[in-house]
Amino acid sequence: MLYGLYQLNLPIVSRKYNPQQGLAFRFLADTRSDSEFLDPIHGRDAVVTGHDNGLITINLAEVDDVARARLREQMQERYRTLLGHFRHEIGHYYWARLIRDDAQRLSKFRELFGDEQRDYQGALALHYSNGPPADWQRYYISPYAPMHPREDWAECWAHYMHMIDTLETAHYFGVVPAGVSELPDEGDNAHFNPAHEAFPALLERWVQLSVAMNAINRSMGLPDAYPFVLPSSAQYKLEFIHRLIAEQASVSR
Repeated sequence: MLYGLYQLNLPIVSRKYNPQQGLAFRFLADTRSDSEFLDPIHGRDAVVTGHDNGLITINLAEVDDVARARLREQMQERYRTLLGHFRHEIGHYYWARLIRDDAQRLSKFRELFGDEQRDYQGALALHYSNGPPADWQRYYISPYAPMHPREDWAECWAHYMHMIDTLETAHYFGVVPAGVSELPDEGDNAHFNPAHEAFPALLERWVQLSVAMNAINRSMGLPDAYPFVLPSSAQYKLEFIHRLIAEQASVSR
């Protein structure tokens, strides 16, 4: 995940240099960690994977395949990985760094994602009580995204990072799906960064590659590697993130 952030030329400030809002990670176990591979810390409150002003907390149960699979089934999720958690939570960090204090960006964010000032705890309780809307797939990237505009943002941010990293890996292994033209050869020392492409071309490559990955997995009797569909509203959100990162990268150079 950190490699991906450096590739995108995004700012990373350690908590050492910004004790209030700098980036840091902590890994905790709680009494509900009943995996045979994890020793719960008795007396500790339940640990919730999440983000708080730059501090990202990961429940240690997420590193155990068995415990994570159990949670994936309980939450009725088709995709749950440790890397996915990191990319989702870092999305909250960059919302605060790139959007919160910029009036123009915040206005565009609200136009696409909704009002982030909406009652979060109420939205959370409603989501876990009733689940996502029946038609969520028409408008959102995942069943968790409708819960609140901030979670919709974090889900889209994570997916954008999935796209960029996977496309870069596919490029260096020479994987080019049928129907997608190869990039021009810029020499062995040239560095390929899909984030530098125009968004329509990036999206075309991603759709073709993800379909191919899923087909390969099915040939092996495995679940889809990318079990998502991108409705048009989610594509607009991903393009917003794409342009935001490109804008930030040009400022950082």
